[in-house]
Parts: sequence; C-alpha cells; structure tokens
Amino acid sequence: MMEKLKDLTALMPAVEHLAFNLVFTLAILVLGWAASSFAGRSVQKLAARSPKVDPTIVPMVYTVTVWSIRIFVIIAVLARFGVQTASIIAVLGAAGLAVGLALQGTLQNIAAGIMLLALRPLRTGEYVSVVGKGDGTVAEVGLFLTRLVQIDGIHLTLPNSLVWGNPIINYSRNATRRLDVEVSVRYGDDLELALRELGSLVQNHQYVLADPEPQVMVTGYSESATTVNMRVWAAVDNYWDLRFDLYRNALQVLGRAGLSMPIPVREVQAKTVAEALEQGGAIEP
Repeated sequence: MMEKLKDLTALMPAVEHLAFNLVFTLAILVLGWAASSFAGRSVQKLAARSPKVDPTIVPMVYTVTVWSIRIFVIIAVLARFGVQTASIIAVLGAAGLAVGLALQGTLQNIAAGIMLLALRPLRTGEYVSVVGKGDGTVAEVGLFLTRLVQIDGIHLTLPNSLVWGNPIINYSRNATRRLDVEVSVRYGDDLELALRELGSLVQNHQYVLADPEPQVMVTGYSESATTVNMRVWAAVDNYWDLRFDLYRNALQVLGRAGLSMPIPVREVQAKTVAEALEQGGAIEP
C-alpha cells in the first residue's frame, strides 16, 4: 500500500504539469480563436471604411486574416505539447499536397477567385451577366464563391471557376449605355411626321444625353408597317427609367399626332373545288 502511495506521489508532478499544459493550451486556443475573429472583423471594418479599398476584396481579406491567425494558434498549441515545428510544417506540406490532389476543383475556385480580384472584371454593386450561368448585381466575390442578387431578389451563388471560365458581360462598368427603341409606323401614315414627333420626344427627354446625339431613323419594313428606331444614350442609373418612358411616351406622341399603331393584315385567298378545277389546279386532300 505504501509503495502505491509513493508511486502516486512520484506521478503527481507529471500530472500537475500535464494539467497545467492542458489548461494553458485550452486558454491559448480559446483566446487565439477569439482574437482571430476580432482581428478579422476589425480588418473588415477598416477595409470597408477606406475609400481606397475595393469592396470586392473585403470578404477575402477577412477570411485570410482569420485563418492566418488560427493556423498560427494551432501550431503554437502543438508546440506546447512538444511537437517540433519542422515536423508540423512537413506534415502540413504533405497534407496540403494530398488535399490539393483530392480537391482540385476547390483549388481551381481559389485560383479563379484570385484572378477575379486581381483583374476585376466585376466588382461589388455592379450588374453583370455570366453567360450561360445567370445574371444579377454582384453581392460578394469570395475565396470560393461569387454571389449575385438577381432582379427578382433571388440569390445566385456560383463557383469562382464557373465565373472565371465563362464570358462576363458587365452592364455597369461604363458610365453610359446606348438604348434602341423600335416603333412601328403604319403604311399610309405620314412617316416624316412620325420621325419629327419621335425626334422631338428624344431631344426633350431629361434622361437622354446630348452627346452622343440622339438619332431617329428608319431601320426596316414589316408586313404592315415601317420600323423606326430611336437610338439614344443615357447614364447607367437612368437606363431602365428612360427605356420605360420612351415605350410609353412614343405611343402617346404618335396618337396625339393622329397616327395609330399598325394592325397586322394578311390576305388569304380561298377557292372552291370547282374554281380550282377550272384553273387546272391540283386538289390536295
């Protein structure tokens, strides 16, 4: 019995040392994790407030800051238990290679995300279309995913590799956009009058830019009408309002001028069996 007590007494310093290490390590882990989150939020707020920082890179800055600190904390915890740092780096390198081979698609998303942030074909707040995948206002370009908000409020999330690997149409990058609105003028109506009325409409509209100069021109003919195109330029923010106004006001302007919208007319010739036989035509069943 005395020998067992002596053995326990001899083990007490080792147990105390292990317990102290566990408590200290747990404290490092908790504090480090909390510090990483705090640092990430702080950097995110500073980046968001700075006018020199593109909002597109803010989410990635947060992610890189948080996980850089957490990896350092994990290495410090392992070193506390006597694990050699060189061994940790070697293990992480081997694990990184294995994970990289297993997650090639994920690494492609990371590489594509870096390219999107470096070349910036799209930025937060811009309205873009990823051809064949979807369109919407850019909400976030992250390390793995790009998030778009469509005009109907639906969130569309795309892997960065799909965004980078497809054509991107950016509708917001230029300050101005061209708008083409086609109107049909019925055959027999005064075409010159229609051109003057539509020209006056676009010349006097508050959203139409004077440079480039607005144009009203005949662009084609249909079965029952002449096609007239109103070609104007507008600021990006006014594009849709101008489009809706021109479609509504064009009809009203032409109506006040005594012009009416054309009604498609198609001539159909019907023959009786006797008439077809008299003309030597074939009768199909």
